[in-house]
Amino acid sequence: MNWTSRATSILVLAAGALALGAVAVPLTNHPKFCASCHTIRPSHDSWVKSSHKEVTCVTCHVRPGVAGWIHDKAWAGTKDLFIHLFGTPTEAHNLMAKVDSSVCLSCHQHILRTTEVAPRDLPAPVKDVGLIMSHRKHMEAFGVRKQGEGCTTCHGGVVHDQPIKGYPIVIPRGHVSTDAQPWNPDYPEGSHLRRRALADCFRCHDGKAEHQGTVLDRKCETCHLPDKIKDFLSF
Repeated sequence: MNWTSRATSILVLAAGALALGAVAVPLTNHPKFCASCHTIRPSHDSWVKSSHKEVTCVTCHVRPGVAGWIHDKAWAGTKDLFIHLFGTPTEAHNLMAKVDSSVCLSCHQHILRTTEVAPRDLPAPVKDVGLIMSHRKHMEAFGVRKQGEGCTTCHGGVVHDQPIKGYPIVIPRGHVSTDAQPWNPDYPEGSHLRRRALADCFRCHDGKAEHQGTVLDRKCETCHLPDKIKDFLSF
């Protein structure tokens, strides 16, 4: 094969690869493509009913930029595809997909500019107990701890879990395990999603952990307005 023929072949292959990519990338970005894997189907079905149903899978699960696309989309996606076709996929209730806080903050940056959660921002019945919570302080604390924590430490189920106890949307569980209405998730015992659903604020605010020399206590007044909690919290 002479140089001209070789160059032509390379150009044809390159053009073919570009054409294939132009078709494949948009196709694999669609949530229905993700749902074609049976282990992802439950996540797709919960996403459709969530407050984030207008936000596609790749928007949250693929970090912006070339490095994010290569690692989160090309590498991780290809690996998952091979596992789906030739290996043993992880069961749906043990999926541990990570969403980087930078992705959440690309839409929710305003949350760091407020000193606390305003009552007008809260759904009932959380609004009734006067929640006081600084997202900025929590994000700064997570940064100091350096344990990979972030937005999904508290909001991990916002898209793929179901609302509990009459809440209109999925919110951090707080400490509903201590109130008068028993609740348990439908996930199997010992599964990752069950542990996530049962996790509450007391995992950090346990009366023992410290941040900047201050103990993270379990007092109601730490997170709630005193004049509101007496009628709504029962221990």
